[in-house]
Amino acid sequence: MEARFETARLTNLKRKAEYMNQDTFEGNWMQLKGKVKEEWGKLTDDDLDVIAGKRDQLAGRLQERYGLAKDAVEKHIDDFEKRWASTTAPR
Repeated sequence: MEARFETARLTNLKRKAEYMNQDTFEGNWMQLKGKVKEEWGKLTDDDLDVIAGKRDQLAGRLQERYGLAKDAVEKHIDDFEKRWASTTAPR
């Protein structure tokens, strides 16, 4: 019984973290847009307009442009977010 509650708690924490990542991504899109273009040069300005800060749209466009699997794209985006967050964190 406890394992089931722990699993549910971890699932809720994961969902909350994903929501926060998405919220942060959208909220900082104007700052991130140029960095995204630098990181993934195959994305066009039209792609960036469609993405409009939506992480799932970014993932889909990266899959299309680079022919990567979804899990590989998610890892690239996670790594990008971590690098970006580390450069913008208050010191």
